[in-house]
Amino acid sequence: MEKFNYSVAIVDDEKEALYSYSLILKQAGLKDVVLIQDSREIPIILKERTFSILLLDLSMPHISGFDLLKYLSIEYPEIPVIIITAIKDIETAVECMKIGACDYLVKPIEKNKLISSIKKALEMNRLKEEILGLKHRLIEDKLEQENAFSEIITVNQKMRGIFKYIEVISKTEQPVLVTGETGTGKELVARAIHKISEKKGEFVAVNVAGLDDTMFSDTLFGHRKGAFTGAFSNREGLISRAKGGTLFLDEIGDLSEASQLKLLRVIQEKVYYPLGSDLPKNTDARLIVATNQDIQEMVNSGKFRKDLFYRLKAHHVHLPPLRERKDDIPVLLEYFIEEAALSLSKKPPKYPEELIILLMNYPFPGNIRELKMIVYDAVARCKSNFLSLEIFKDMIDISNTIDKELKSEIVKFYIQMRFPERLPTLKEMEEILVTEALRRSKGNQGIAASMLGITRQALNKRLHKKTTP
Repeated sequence: MEKFNYSVAIVDDEKEALYSYSLILKQAGLKDVVLIQDSREIPIILKERTFSILLLDLSMPHISGFDLLKYLSIEYPEIPVIIITAIKDIETAVECMKIGACDYLVKPIEKNKLISSIKKALEMNRLKEEILGLKHRLIEDKLEQENAFSEIITVNQKMRGIFKYIEVISKTEQPVLVTGETGTGKELVARAIHKISEKKGEFVAVNVAGLDDTMFSDTLFGHRKGAFTGAFSNREGLISRAKGGTLFLDEIGDLSEASQLKLLRVIQEKVYYPLGSDLPKNTDARLIVATNQDIQEMVNSGKFRKDLFYRLKAHHVHLPPLRERKDDIPVLLEYFIEEAALSLSKKPPKYPEELIILLMNYPFPGNIRELKMIVYDAVARCKSNFLSLEIFKDMIDISNTIDKELKSEIVKFYIQMRFPERLPTLKEMEEILVTEALRRSKGNQGIAASMLGITRQALNKRLHKKTTP
């Protein structure tokens, strides 16, 4: 059981029982355990400090546990209470649960059952606090940490709602699953979660696409000297670098089944094994994962482990595509124009009003990343103080036609102009389209793949075939 930063109060008039429960909890990682033998002390102690959870015996002198439970449910309803008693009576158990107890355990209590009950109570209380926090933020329509989202340019209300949810979940230790199409800003969201969490460690990002199981293990967990041919020295993995911080795994849907199992063990046990080592290493890194694939469909088809999926989906952030937040296009356009001009040491050019209409009628398969690429290219080509609408039309038309499998007259004309003497073979055409997409995306394979209507992995395979004799 992982170490908790929780405080527990145990109230029981039997000294031996207090000692026994205290020993179990401390061995399980709960270090802040307060023992209370006299039930009359509870109201006094609670005025000075609070507890994450309270274990309460029913049969005690002075103030019975039953009366104390009534008092706690009224004055301190936020503290989960677990009843520990020798009274094996269904009616008493039901009555305690009605008053507000979250569990009823009959002595003698097994160690695993006690720990399981505490875990469950803490988890239920955490979820309740998150729901209350989310309701509070939705009602207020106000963000507590606007600066954490400064890199995400938006005026969209759906995005604002997502930000409020992020503020609620960011300080928990549970994994976060971020989904959305390519180019929607999943890593920016992960970085915002890390900022709000106030973790002292680093934010470490890893793209796991294309990593086989050995490469995945070596990248994340590291290796020991002699673990394999070429391992001349020890190497710390990136999960070690993320100690006390956040580990962000992008393209999680591409993990092999073996790698999925290893990741599941890390989440469950908070330990991992470097390659070539039998000694486990602990990790306290917060895990955030992202994918542009339909992960639920992958689970249904057996391509992704169901148990891992539900572990990762403790919190789920889904980012809408740019075509569903068109009100962001004008602000993103101006932001990228200024950013591009600054990087090129130019004065930000103006643009025609028709440009907004053109962009808002384009589906942007590459989303915000594609818009940024198009704007940067247009600003770089701009020779005056006014952006040409034709440049944007050219970029959008070509990417549209590629996405529609070369069915438009524009691409037919483009092919005829480039190959006046003979029709190219399919292999030649494929190489030309890949080269053109990479040129237009300035080498960004994610955007190039979106332009071509294929996955990044499919593009990687084509590039590999191109370079292999």
